[in-house]
Amino acid sequence: MKRREFTSFVSVGVGMSMLPGVLTACDAQTKNKTPAETTIPGSGFEKVGSVSQLEQTGQIFNEELTNGTALVIKDPTDAKKLIAVNPTCPHAGCAVTWESDQQKFLCPCHDSEFGSSGEVLEGPATEPLASYEVKVEGDSILVKTT
Repeated sequence: MKRREFTSFVSVGVGMSMLPGVLTACDAQTKNKTPAETTIPGSGFEKVGSVSQLEQTGQIFNEELTNGTALVIKDPTDAKKLIAVNPTCPHAGCAVTWESDQQKFLCPCHDSEFGSSGEVLEGPATEPLASYEVKVEGDSILVKTT
């Protein structure tokens, strides 16, 4: 057997032996993505955090939702209301950040700016951030991403 043939057989063998481990790791991440205790059955709402956490940090970022990622803030025009958006910039796919002192979301990749409700203030983005329905139950903040 030539060295090239031997190397090919070994490479295929190593690749095949790693496949079950890779599949198992992916399966474990998918199963842990949304724990049952954070979802309200039949409602489409998922817990993203708590009111006390929002009070402490000024925002809640949760990327473990069934259908995406959510960033929750207090509405700057009405402190009794909450706003929940998908923080993925529709222009480049980067994660925007909430800048409370400027009262807008900023994209670090291409400097797009979005208002507190997700509307485009300055491009290059041309589409708003996706927004989610949000509600409070007790100390839990829930969003509906579907």
